[in-house]
Amino acid sequence: VMLAEQGGTAGLGGTCVNVGCIPKKLYSYAAHYAEAFEESHGFGWEGQAPSFNWGTLKANRAKEISRLNGIYANLLTGVGVEVVNARAQVTGPQQVEVDGRTIRAAHILVATGGTPFVPDIPGKEHVLVSDAIFDLDPFPKRLVVVGGGYIASEFASIFNGLGAQVTQLYRGEQILRGFDDDVRHFVAAEMRKAGVDLRLGADVVSISRGAQGLDIAIKDNTDASSTLQADAVLYATGRVPNVRGLGLEEAGVKLGWDGVVEVDENYRTSVPSIYAVGDVTDRIQLTPVALAEAMVVVDQLFGPAKGKPARSMSYEFIPTAVFTHPNIGTVGYSEQDAPKHCGAVTVYRSEFRALKHTLSGSSERTLMKLVVEDATDRVVGLHMVGPDAG
Repeated sequence: VMLAEQGGTAGLGGTCVNVGCIPKKLYSYAAHYAEAFEESHGFGWEGQAPSFNWGTLKANRAKEISRLNGIYANLLTGVGVEVVNARAQVTGPQQVEVDGRTIRAAHILVATGGTPFVPDIPGKEHVLVSDAIFDLDPFPKRLVVVGGGYIASEFASIFNGLGAQVTQLYRGEQILRGFDDDVRHFVAAEMRKAGVDLRLGADVVSISRGAQGLDIAIKDNTDASSTLQADAVLYATGRVPNVRGLGLEEAGVKLGWDGVVEVDENYRTSVPSIYAVGDVTDRIQLTPVALAEAMVVVDQLFGPAKGKPARSMSYEFIPTAVFTHPNIGTVGYSEQDAPKHCGAVTVYRSEFRALKHTLSGSSERTLMKLVVEDATDRVVGLHMVGPDAG
């Protein structure tokens, strides 16, 4: 087995380990300390909170990611996988070019993930994407986040917690499209309460550098115009499959909209010897999903473990965590989607202020919600918003 890994911002371990969920969760932990210090006074802790050092957080994060990269490298070499630190190009159904070598293989698996998408706007060169935000220097006192998905909302929460003045712009009616409506509205309200300037129905027209930093021209859904000043602008407006330069189309692999690699239920492409899993297929963009898909491919190619059936993949009930502040934890159908799959449902909803906050003084609230199928009394949706829900 050979693994061709281009490197760059995402090395061994892919997006999640290098520029995704792992560093993002570490930064999310860091962002909670400011409120924890503030809340501790109600429990008798006295004194000034320590100051935040952005450089220390960045250095410690980099050290941890390097440790994880080393673990992956040792796992691969330990089982005999040849790791080539170069980008591969598919040149035939069973052939790739990598690092000046021509490699023939019975099977080829494409797992190149996704890459951030930034729309073509005037001043695009001033924009940051999520891959680069972890090493931003200096720390932005004023940050504009563009987008309404979970990545945009997470970074808006994180940098707000770390002390930046954060404005989040989203052109839609509410953030977190695809999540339960109660969750969306609840999180938006809590983020605003925590200090995020969340502006809905707003989009960026252009970005330019001015005397006070970056000037961001925006318009709202009534075409009213205004300007924001910021030290940095983060675009989190979606991700597209990372297929450029791979030679897939030339090799006969069928690609869909935005370069999505089209696969069947066993993750085989239109070329029988070439498979694809993960974000490059644009299904559910979560690391555990990509891992499960890869296990299906392994069983298809080499057979299941002794005494066990071949694995298959269901996308129906996949748990999801979102590192907004407060966190989101969800699995199953939303209240809006459940009737389409289950018929009549009953919804059980509880919103409350946690016991901790009776002394902390915080006004943060928690939401818990169950969606239950009437015919079977089966829970088909579970949604939580609150501390440590994600």
